[in-house]
Amino acid sequence: MTVHTKPQPTKFVPAQWPRKLRSTEWFGGTSRDHIYHRSWMKNQGLPADLFDGRPVIGICNTWSELTPCNAHLRDLAERVKHGIYEAGGLPLEFPVFSPGESALRPTAMMYRNLASMDVEEALRANPLDGVVLMVGCDKTTPALLMGAASVDIPAIVVTGGPMLNGWFRNERIGSGTALWQMSEAIKAGTMSQADFLEAEQAMSRSPGSCNTMGTASTMASMAEALGMALSGNAAIPAVDSRRRVMAQLTGRRIVQMVKDDLKPSDVLTRAAFENAIRCNGAIGGSTNAVVHLLALSGRTEVDLTLDDWDRLGRDVPTIVNLMPSGKYLMEEFFYAGGLPVVLKALGEGGLLNKDTLTVSGETLWDEVKDASNWNTDVIRPVNSALTAQGGIAVLRGNLAPNGAVLKPSAATPSLMVHRGRAVVFEDIGDYKRKIDDPDLDIDETCVMVLKNCGPRGYPGMAEVGNMGLPSKVLKKGITDMVRISDARMSGTAYGTVILHTSPEAAAGGPLAIVQDGDFIELDVPNRRLHLDIPQAEIERRLAAWSSPVEQPKSGYAQLYHRHVTGADTGADFDFLRGYRGKDVPKDSH
Repeated sequence: MTVHTKPQPTKFVPAQWPRKLRSTEWFGGTSRDHIYHRSWMKNQGLPADLFDGRPVIGICNTWSELTPCNAHLRDLAERVKHGIYEAGGLPLEFPVFSPGESALRPTAMMYRNLASMDVEEALRANPLDGVVLMVGCDKTTPALLMGAASVDIPAIVVTGGPMLNGWFRNERIGSGTALWQMSEAIKAGTMSQADFLEAEQAMSRSPGSCNTMGTASTMASMAEALGMALSGNAAIPAVDSRRRVMAQLTGRRIVQMVKDDLKPSDVLTRAAFENAIRCNGAIGGSTNAVVHLLALSGRTEVDLTLDDWDRLGRDVPTIVNLMPSGKYLMEEFFYAGGLPVVLKALGEGGLLNKDTLTVSGETLWDEVKDASNWNTDVIRPVNSALTAQGGIAVLRGNLAPNGAVLKPSAATPSLMVHRGRAVVFEDIGDYKRKIDDPDLDIDETCVMVLKNCGPRGYPGMAEVGNMGLPSKVLKKGITDMVRISDARMSGTAYGTVILHTSPEAAAGGPLAIVQDGDFIELDVPNRRLHLDIPQAEIERRLAAWSSPVEQPKSGYAQLYHRHVTGADTGADFDFLRGYRGKDVPKDSH
């Protein structure tokens, strides 16, 4: 596959209108082939004048009843169509693979790259001048952004929005976060199974994605901070009528973007990624944003690294008081003013590149400078931040030569500097067999180590890094321990959990040779993760190591295993990195 070098972004100047569009290659003439393309489209009852040279807009929809977070997107797509028609465009909705977080096995992350391939090829091969990316559940947002960036036709994001607050016995319960908390409470003997089942009915009480600042809400915020969604999009609840308004306005806006030729490459600049990284620290966003933005930057050919995440996020205070880091949920975040308030605070603190372009055609600062904070306990002033130094901590050392990540706002301060004896689980099955064995030699001072759960190892890099604690430790009233793996964790999870350790164990990284009884040193302030054994012993063990992970037999899983890159570069496929362009494929008719 030819990879084209994308032109370096310059100051955006709208294109002159009218001009020739991509879709005219299919519809704009009187040849046999043009008539062939138009006539088949007309069997849907489309009037002839819809093919008069107006912009053809794709609605790329991840609706699926197997993806509960996105199951309401069919209705939202109709609102997008209204907006496109109003602005003089022709909307054409199409489905793409929808990796649903809650049901897809072995993990939705394994299929993010597949969905991005689906999007990329659908956009390039079809008569589309622009596209609305309809997303919601965790992996659909990065997947659609990645695919659109690789083609670089005008594109804009509209998310499905978060679900309403969960309530159980007059207390907020956040989707995901409450699940982890209550599951541990069952093991600790402080909650009954009957109560857990009753709480289940209250966790997900409306359409929408997670109502915590989990990965879905984080990635919606990242899309807005990057400038790829209209201002205010991220936080509107799924069932709020203003979500439909946002969808309709997005439909209107994409038509003008096509006329102006405003493309992802004009928006997804280095400065935009820097804004998103700092925003992630301010909202207490998911560690999953790291791997997704690294993958997206690889498609846009922006040189973004793990070190950028640490450098840019280190001095950013976490000011959004949402679960899993804080108290509230996305519904309150919206009522407080949503992401524009956060971006304004970053700008006032000198932590925002104010002149970055957004899909609105305005700068990010112009969009947020007049935002008002209506609840200073939900979105706190900097002087009363949840965490003075939020962001994502990137750790390095002989245990993670290519880096590992930790979310300080969700960790226990007393464990940020820790030395403990390793208790090793060779894979997730080994963990499940051992964790509640009363004979397991473990206490709260130990460091739990999980191997072979990275991109190749699981395969797919599942969200199993936030290992539940042993029952005998939980029964002491202990709620956190240091945990290390090459896996991910849910954005709704919490704890002193070190993730994305790279190189992963299945690729022969040092994590692979950690043994029970080895001592591990964690020093978050100094960004150090150290296996306390002699280097010569590390080299001896690595020389004797062989991978216990078998290559998958199925087609896509085998492709994934062969071509996925490490977590430190986004776990994309090596052959998908870079920009491939929007050139119209040859007509075969």
